[in-house]
Amino acid sequence: MKEFNTTAVCVPSKHYMVDLSDRVKEIKNLVDAGKYFAINRARQYGKTTTIDVLETKLSGEYNVLSLDFQKISDASFKTEEKFVKAFCRQVIKKKKKADIPDRIVEALQEIVDRKEDFAVLDELFAVLDEWCQNTEKPVVMIIDEVDTATNNQVFLDFLAQLRANYLEQKKDPEDKTFLSVILAGVTDVKHLKSKIRTENEHKVNSPWNIAADFDIDMSLPEDGIKRMLDEYEADHHTGMDAASIAKSIREYTNGYPYLVSRICELLDKKLVPDTFKTLAEAWTNYGVDEAVKRILSEESPLFESLIGKLTNYPELKGQLRRILLRGETIAHLPDDEEQKQLRMYGFIVNNHNTVAVANRIFEMRLYNYFIGESKVNEDLRQLAASDKSIFVDEDGWLDISKIMSHFIKEHNIIHKDDTEKFLEEEGRERFLTYLAPIINGTGTYSIEEQTRDHKRMDVVIHYLGRRYIIELKIWKGERYNADGEKQIAEYLDRFGLDTGYMLSFNFNKKKKQGVERIHIGNKVLFEGTV
Repeated sequence: MKEFNTTAVCVPSKHYMVDLSDRVKEIKNLVDAGKYFAINRARQYGKTTTIDVLETKLSGEYNVLSLDFQKISDASFKTEEKFVKAFCRQVIKKKKKADIPDRIVEALQEIVDRKEDFAVLDELFAVLDEWCQNTEKPVVMIIDEVDTATNNQVFLDFLAQLRANYLEQKKDPEDKTFLSVILAGVTDVKHLKSKIRTENEHKVNSPWNIAADFDIDMSLPEDGIKRMLDEYEADHHTGMDAASIAKSIREYTNGYPYLVSRICELLDKKLVPDTFKTLAEAWTNYGVDEAVKRILSEESPLFESLIGKLTNYPELKGQLRRILLRGETIAHLPDDEEQKQLRMYGFIVNNHNTVAVANRIFEMRLYNYFIGESKVNEDLRQLAASDKSIFVDEDGWLDISKIMSHFIKEHNIIHKDDTEKFLEEEGRERFLTYLAPIINGTGTYSIEEQTRDHKRMDVVIHYLGRRYIIELKIWKGERYNADGEKQIAEYLDRFGLDTGYMLSFNFNKKKKQGVERIHIGNKVLFEGTV
């Protein structure tokens, strides 16, 4: 029976996976048009799986030479001679699958067998072009894991040769070379160029400036996730609401392939019987919340890479911190090196020309990281941790009004001398710092992106299958407060909830502090004032 897979390539016959037919069809259109292009996406974003499916799709019409630069050692990139021989060995291994004629294989083998080191790129391309000239099917070359070539000049020379042959073919269609070339990896070739070239070299033309734009969306769509879950349900009969669960998974992951598969893998293999007794109990929206909670606490190369990049780029780390905790807007800068790095690694995206974290799971992980590393509010964190048990009622549910009440009292003791400006900037971070140890281990929280600004932030707590909505806002007067009450009532309707919470940071010296229960239509609202 199939299973969910989060390591290496996914195989349709072995693994539950989202159907990639539409994506592969779009990519094939580029191949049919004779385009050279690069598939640059973040780690664990489905590049290798997509290439595997694409190769199968292309094989009927084309001779497909599919290589993996991971199989070429770093030492083989040090000199042109070593690279040419290593490349020849890789091509020879593909002789049957790519239908390479014997005479071409023999010519490549002659290069490999030479005792002297002499072997150059133009000789290699002469052999490959002879194959392309004398074959019935056009030849398409796919190279996966081109990141292996990072910081190696010989790879740039290889790209330059591809570029020269491509331009010659465009001028004279009879001068055939590869119809299409696809490079796949995390690092884009332009970035490789900037890392390899030295300060005193001024080559205007990039060796890959012939590449067509690759703007195909490789995230997994909600309907595709649902169809994958339908297939799983046909095998396991859990009774799940596949549409609802697919929606929830998509909202958490924004379609990031690894995160989608990891949630499903945890629900299928890890949460029963540790958290749930049966698969029927696990495959619910509550189960998705529990899987996300597990992911947020896992050590993984993906999150290590995220935190590592922030460590390398402290200025952008500070910007992200202000975006998430203070609601600041940071402009998307296409030429900013730090932003380019984080976009390339899939951690941020361009959201209407502003910087945004790529998905909610990354956001939640960053909230935990930023709050955990801050020592400024350590006193509030310790108080919350010591009082944790009093905030859970006898039925095991959170008492949010009590959390707000204790936060207000303890905050006013510890931070009674703060200025208005300081509190406006730090207040919401302090509440999240106070909240985190109370729910850690049992629940998580996320922030609704559309409400995260200087004035307001809606916190959604996920706790044992229940959701609690808390609006954190800066007091701007009675009229603004009334609008806020109306907004949160509408927001509660969206989640099907009857009770909501509002915590206001009020700088009016005559304010009445504490928590008050009020009714807004048929909704109950607990309003806290700091």
